[in-house]
Amino acid sequence: MNILTGESLGKSFSEKSLFEGISISLQKNQKSALIAANGVGKSTLLRILAGKETADSGKVSIRNSVTMGYLEQEPALDSNSGIMEVIFESSSPVLKALGRYESLIDLGELADKNELQETIDLIDSLGAWDHESKAREILSKLGIQDLDRTIGTLSGGQKKRVALARLLVEEPDLLLLDEPTNHLDLDMIEWLESYLGKLNKTILLISHDRYFLEGVCDTILELTPDRLYSYQGDYAYFLEKKDEREFREGREIDKANNLLRTELEWMRRQPKARSTKQKARIDSFYDLEKKAGSAKTEDKMQITMQMSRMGSKILELENVCKELGGRKLIHDLSHVFKRGEKIGIVGKNGSGKSTLLNMIMGLVKPDAGRIRAGETMKFGYFSQEGLKLPADKRVIEVARDIAEYIETGNGNYMNVTKFLEHFRFSPSNQYNFVSKLSGGEKRRLQLLTVLLQSPNFLILDEPTNDLDIVTLNLLEEFLIGYEGCLLLVTHDRYFMDKLVDHVFVLTDGGKVLDIHGNYSTYRDAINNFEKKSIKQDEAPLVNDTRNRNRKEKLSYKEQQEYQSLEVEISNLENEKIQLENKMSDTSSNPDEIHKTSLRYGDVCKLIDDKTTRWLELAERAS
Repeated sequence: MNILTGESLGKSFSEKSLFEGISISLQKNQKSALIAANGVGKSTLLRILAGKETADSGKVSIRNSVTMGYLEQEPALDSNSGIMEVIFESSSPVLKALGRYESLIDLGELADKNELQETIDLIDSLGAWDHESKAREILSKLGIQDLDRTIGTLSGGQKKRVALARLLVEEPDLLLLDEPTNHLDLDMIEWLESYLGKLNKTILLISHDRYFLEGVCDTILELTPDRLYSYQGDYAYFLEKKDEREFREGREIDKANNLLRTELEWMRRQPKARSTKQKARIDSFYDLEKKAGSAKTEDKMQITMQMSRMGSKILELENVCKELGGRKLIHDLSHVFKRGEKIGIVGKNGSGKSTLLNMIMGLVKPDAGRIRAGETMKFGYFSQEGLKLPADKRVIEVARDIAEYIETGNGNYMNVTKFLEHFRFSPSNQYNFVSKLSGGEKRRLQLLTVLLQSPNFLILDEPTNDLDIVTLNLLEEFLIGYEGCLLLVTHDRYFMDKLVDHVFVLTDGGKVLDIHGNYSTYRDAINNFEKKSIKQDEAPLVNDTRNRNRKEKLSYKEQQEYQSLEVEISNLENEKIQLENKMSDTSSNPDEIHKTSLRYGDVCKLIDDKTTRWLELAERAS
């Protein structure tokens, strides 16, 4: 059943046309991803479908009684409202009743007792208590623990997570999600992927996370300036069919080019008589010209750059420690980097990933320990904020300020304009001013300014943000051929899996675990443990970075702790199940449900902490 239709939609800004003649249809329970190059108008199309923006042409129709929820990249929330107030802001009678209950509870002794009782009775009659427990569970999964805070005290990322939680609690018939995984750590992304995958609702989302697309979506919609292509399948199926389509189109374009040469000769003769037949032929010529001009100019070559010379000493971290606000971020980290080593860094939001990178770059001092870099090391550092670019300069001028030519791995030299073309800055775009670039284009140029310096040690902090999938593929190919060291922080699991050979995991206590393999290797180990199937001979997968070449035996006290942790974690898992059942019991007392939901959050955190400790001891016990 069709629940939303967009017909012949078009949108332009100033002189730039984003798309024209686009038609889209969403079916009940269909889960679709909207994919396009930067600047084509994905977010704009989503806003038009959500009714937040008006199309220049065409119309949007939505079936009667269908409810819709829209998650913006930067949601606008009332700064003075509490978290639970925002969650229950809705036209839904259930959520309105719960919102009123939360407001009365916040008043404490000042609350009108009769009004409170009437609200409780209404919630009972609606069978709505499970919505409150569901809200608290979703907020806990998204890392929002202190529910007494107001929106104005939250960071931008926390605000987006609250807005996402509100949408998941409300459960409209149609969810429009613009980059829902932004500001989520890897655990949150995997939880959301599983949640949406099981949700029987219609979803249209924008995301560059390819694992997320694969896990959630059954339809891929590819947006181009003049057409929307639909692929009924997951992301892997989309890649296969897109390649087949472009191959067919390539043959059609070759044929069009051959015919165009004949037609061009005819047009140059400038026929004076304009009969209907000749007019049709002229129109056909322009159609052919358009098709021939649509040939793919995507650069398929691989580029390897000649990096600065690297000596025998690269980078050494010796017993590095860092605390922030009395909390240990990094505790006793030691590691000697080897030539060509590619390491990914993972951890929850706020665990210290960016702090570690800033310490290596000398922007933040460690509280203890030493960081020593070799004399020949030339770092290239791309931070989350990116480099500031001069708005009054053209793209080519920004690049030439760094290098006119780039030495490639085979000893040849490449003009900087060719390098920019490879990363999808066409010759005409290279003369655009920085101020005219889209957010994704600026991000791409910022990254290229780091690569152009030919560093032998790359440090990349969330380089994939705002990059489209085509650019991500080009960057992956470049980094796979990169012969220097790479230290990478990213929430893009696919990107990390393709590039790194081992992973640093930052734990809550500041301990840094070293996982041999990529991100999926680490997740497999965790999943195996959660299924109670980790064997002793699998435990050496996890290594403390200080002890890669030396094993330390467990003390008697640690052996006792190790043996008791499995029992404790198992008991906590059982308690978690019991709490979930208790929260879903609508006959429970409201105060009891509230206490249960608080305990549920504590139990989830205890399981995480004890699992991390068990993994540390398991390696040494082996």
